[in-house]
Amino acid sequence: MAGSITSDRLQAAGGQQGRPLIVTEDEGLLDDLLRLCAAAGAEPEVAHGPPAGGSGWEGAPLVLVGDDAVHRLGGVVRRPGVLLVGRDLDDHDVWRQAVDIGADHVLFLPDAESWLVDRIADAAEGVGRQALTVGVIGGRGGAGASTLACALALTAARTGQRTMLIDGDPLGGGLDVLLGGEAADGLRWPAFAQSRGRVGGGALEESLPELHSLRVLSWDRGDSVVITPEAMRSVLGAARRGGGVVVVDLPRRVDDPVAEALAQLDLGLLVVPAELRAVAAAHRVAATVSMVLRDLRAVVRGPCGSGLDDEEIARLLGLPLAGELPPEPGLVGAVQGGLPPGSSLRGPLARFCSEFWGRALAGGGGVAV
Repeated sequence: MAGSITSDRLQAAGGQQGRPLIVTEDEGLLDDLLRLCAAAGAEPEVAHGPPAGGSGWEGAPLVLVGDDAVHRLGGVVRRPGVLLVGRDLDDHDVWRQAVDIGADHVLFLPDAESWLVDRIADAAEGVGRQALTVGVIGGRGGAGASTLACALALTAARTGQRTMLIDGDPLGGGLDVLLGGEAADGLRWPAFAQSRGRVGGGALEESLPELHSLRVLSWDRGDSVVITPEAMRSVLGAARRGGGVVVVDLPRRVDDPVAEALAQLDLGLLVVPAELRAVAAAHRVAATVSMVLRDLRAVVRGPCGSGLDDEEIARLLGLPLAGELPPEPGLVGAVQGGLPPGSSLRGPLARFCSEFWGRALAGGGGVAV
């Protein structure tokens, strides 16, 4: 069980890696905290008395203070990332102690072990701001969602953003193929199908194929593999912890793994061709997706016809309009020739993506589309 005193999200200071600091003289508690650090892949520093400043108390990305040690911390500099750890749920004095040392959270073992392992691992990985995560969904089959997802990822990587592209549609043929990298070395989804718990963000990124300066998690050409919701949660959580941008290409059906992916998105884009039948199909998709994802916006793929324009289509869908995507002559031929979507800097697709990221990343990572 963990209780929050402050509303600030716990992050490693500046996103830098470092050694967590444990402050306790309780041998049993110390053994437990060392065990949890080992489970998180972190090697802590231990202070049995009042910790020193600099590389100790002030420099550690995370400080774990045993409830036995609070009385020895008078005069220490207040800092974020301090957790007060106890064992007695009925000890109401622990909350006063937490205020005395400016702790961010109070937690009790063994109830909060899983939560604490994640926090320690975040500190060991140097986790800072999570990635802006955007999902792309087709309003109907062949709407161009995979094309837009690849172009968004390529554009973000081209501007220097740390970028990961995740293929969430096992029946889509593989985004690595669309990027011309089906033979590239690296792991595909089957390697992560049974993942549970925490997946290391750095280890995930290093294991994936690197194509056009971005990392891609796609499908192989083997037999169909079932991805569990737990695996989707673990993999997307690891991808997001690295910061930058994560783009997820998702199918129109919402099963349990897709619902898990939708729950981790900051923003969804529903690609809708400007046709009456496409709008009718997209309306059903939007109704289903919106049950899980609050921020879903329409991308209208032109040319507009049948008396419909982009704003009217968005109104019919009951969604905010993210923009109109004009047709791009020669796109199919370019992709067949080995050029990924969005490669043509002067093309409508690249312009749309550049404008999208310019708005979405305005203000340092908030969704401002």
